[in-house]
Amino acid sequence: MATGPRYHTPFRRRKEGKTDYKARLALIKSNKPRAVVRKSLSGTTVQLVAYYTEGDRILSQASYKDLKKLGWKHSLKDVSASYLVGLLAGNRAVKADVKEAVLDIGLNEPSKGSRIFASLKGMLDTGMDIPHGNKIFPDEDRILGKNKEIKDFEKDFEAMKKKILEMRS
Repeated sequence: MATGPRYHTPFRRRKEGKTDYKARLALIKSNKPRAVVRKSLSGTTVQLVAYYTEGDRILSQASYKDLKKLGWKHSLKDVSASYLVGLLAGNRAVKADVKEAVLDIGLNEPSKGSRIFASLKGMLDTGMDIPHGNKIFPDEDRILGKNKEIKDFEKDFEAMKKKILEMRS
């Protein structure tokens, strides 16, 4: 291990590869809440987080577990479920008077058509203002599940989407 008067020990989360502090600082300087999208092997989680000097505060959040509670009986790991989680998080954010945010994907690789951008599309469909490019979203057919051979998937998807959007009123 390096020693000496000029050696600076990196932060623990930086050493573990969990936080990119340079990117985090850039997002915080925007003075907008961060739309934090995290994907796991189980599903997708979306949180709208505001920075405060005493610590970050979560303004609204939604996860794949909330979809299960609402009655979603299909996979929680795919693009369709990620879109619905984003839609639910955006709906809750609009209820909490959060109209704009910046996307925070953390250390995930930004690949076109991924679950992260499906969640972003869900948040945008609720009326939130989040800066983005138009070529990053998954195809509409993938979001609607037309690539799946599951009986009544599109009907279940549309019913869940309608149920989530009706929660706003």
